[in-house]
Formats: sequence, structure tokens, C-alpha cells
Amino acid sequence: MNDPQQSAPRPQLPDSWLEVIEDEFSKPHIAHLRQFLSREKAQSLVYPPGKDMFNAFWLTPFNSVRVVILGQDPYHGPNQAHGLCFSVRRGVQPPPSLKNIFKELNQDLGIPLPNHGELTHWAEQGVLLLNTVLSVRAHQANSHRGQGWEQLTDRVINELNRRHSGLVFVLWGAAAGRKAQMIDGRRHLILRSPHPSPLSAHRGFFGCGHFSKINSHLERLGQPIIDWSLPD
Repeated sequence: MNDPQQSAPRPQLPDSWLEVIEDEFSKPHIAHLRQFLSREKAQSLVYPPGKDMFNAFWLTPFNSVRVVILGQDPYHGPNQAHGLCFSVRRGVQPPPSLKNIFKELNQDLGIPLPNHGELTHWAEQGVLLLNTVLSVRAHQANSHRGQGWEQLTDRVINELNRRHSGLVFVLWGAAAGRKAQMIDGRRHLILRSPHPSPLSAHRGFFGCGHFSKINSHLERLGQPIIDWSLPD
């Protein structure tokens, strides 16, 4: 009899990530997740499209990661989510949290507010824009929580923590902040603040200075700073 784990499709990830986490895809929680997503797609819209779910990994190879920004789950409106936390495709109105991120960036570094919300330029410089859950049912935030994604993304965080040094982990909000216990603060810089949501941004996200702190940290390591501007 064939081993069902061996017959599972190879995950659509770049080799740099498969070398580190491919074995995770043979575990029971991923089998459960695949079944769950199959059922969800049969009865409702799921975001982002399947081809985009792992965009964060394709745009930021494992060995290129310098900064990790953690989000919760994808945007649940039409045409918004494309696999990078907080980011939306060009031509899509930036959601309120992203607008607040741009406001803080402007206050911190004087970078003009961009005319779009696609953060691919950050990802290509080594900023891993990782949601802890990589899919969502249309119009239902957190609807795919607890189905197996968290075990996978926790593994990602663990491997980055273990195999790299000098990374910056950016944890905005309580959900992301709970991941701090997984990170060795002696080897990495951990930046925490309230979430950029309009409900909480005024409680300490505005004025946190995280973008300048990231670049100062990279300069101390002798690395190029992140160009946080977004090309038109």
C-alpha cells in the first residue's frame, strides 16, 4: 500500500525554503489543512488565489531574509490579498492599517505617502512579509485560523530564529507579539508595538520609529538599509 504522505503533492515553494521546511508538509496538520482548503474552495471564495498564497516565500528567499514583519491573516475583500502581509495589489485602495503604516513611515523617515499599496519592493530587499495564517474565506476575517497554517508559520519563525542571526522581527499587535517567546532576543532584534489598525494605532504604533530602528540595526551590521519608498 502506498504511503499517503509520499503521494502528497510537492509544495509550491522555492528550493531555498524547501531545503529548510519541506518535511513539515508531510505532517498530519498539513494533510488536514489541504482537506480543509479543498472543502472551503468548493463552497466559498478563498483569498488569496492559490497561486499567490506563498508569494512571501517566492519574493524573499530563505537566505535573503533580513527583516520579518508578521501579520495575522490575509485581507478578506475582493482583489486585496496577494500573499504578502499588509500589502495589496496596485490599483486596490490601501486598507486603513496599511494607510497607518504609511503615515508612520512618513513621520519616521519623511518618505512621501505612496500612490499604491503593493509592498513587493520591500519583499525583494529581504523583508519577509509573513501572515501567520495564509488564507481566509471571503468577507470573514480569521475564518481559517486553527486549521494548520499556524504550525507551518511557527516552523518558519523557528527556523529563521535558529539558522540566522541579526534579523529584525517586527511584531505589531497582540497576536504577533505572542511570537516573541519563540525568538532569541540575544541574537535578533525584536520590535513590538500596538497594531497599526485604526482601533489601536494611536496607542503606540504611531511614533514607534520602527522603520528607522530597522535601518539603524542593519547599518550596525554593515548591511544595506531597506529602501522603504515604493516606486510608482
